[in-house]
Amino acid sequence: MDLDPDLAALRSLGGFFVLRTLPPPPAAAAGGGGGPHRLPTLAEAYDGAAPDGRHDALTLRVATVGARLRTAEPRVAASLAQQGLAARLWSAALGCAVLYGRLPSLDPGLLRWDPLASAPDDLWLTGVRALPGDAGTVAAAVLDAHLEPLGAALRARYGVAAGLLRGNAGSALAATARELARWARSHGRTDAAERARALTGELFTHPLLRATGARAGTAFRRRSCCLYYRVPGGGLCGDCCLTRLPRSSPRAASG
Repeated sequence: MDLDPDLAALRSLGGFFVLRTLPPPPAAAAGGGGGPHRLPTLAEAYDGAAPDGRHDALTLRVATVGARLRTAEPRVAASLAQQGLAARLWSAALGCAVLYGRLPSLDPGLLRWDPLASAPDDLWLTGVRALPGDAGTVAAAVLDAHLEPLGAALRARYGVAAGLLRGNAGSALAATARELARWARSHGRTDAAERARALTGELFTHPLLRATGARAGTAFRRRSCCLYYRVPGGGLCGDCCLTRLPRSSPRAASG
């Protein structure tokens, strides 16, 4: 199945899988006051560039996530911001690979990003260029092109551990695979379920993912913690390596 210009097949999977291909509107919020500014590309975000000369998109995203979650710990906000973007990238890539058998190029220079928006309004692909839909291409498109440079930037700025960020990537991939399996079962798409299972299994053999957790079917238990327990009112995620809240967590400390 050829990729269509709107990647319309992704819409049936739900909003988190959608990858918009229409030109994004000018984002006044991303540029701050003084009128609209173009949205940065993810390549610019990873490099710390500020296309309008004033605003660094990655720093703005981490600050936005921190404010929404009411955490004053930048390291926590950075971890959760990275996990959210990892989930978006895996969803678009794996969704296309499963439904089309092809992958659009997700080159960071082709993806524009609104650091203040949530899915599916955060990402726009500025051109659909078809690539093979095999696991190696998916890994190169998501891990190599995005999550490794993103992780390097977050480690340098916020001191987030590499193992934690790779654990986030594994957790996001496992969650994407579970949602695809659920969709395939509910729509009688055994072909899609098998393709998702095969692709996910191969992706988890990648050197950057194979040590991130233990898998059993679509279940996943990670070997690191995303730090969500440190968010006020937060707790342990379903795939967390922890079995109880640490004594240092806000919830445990409050009783």
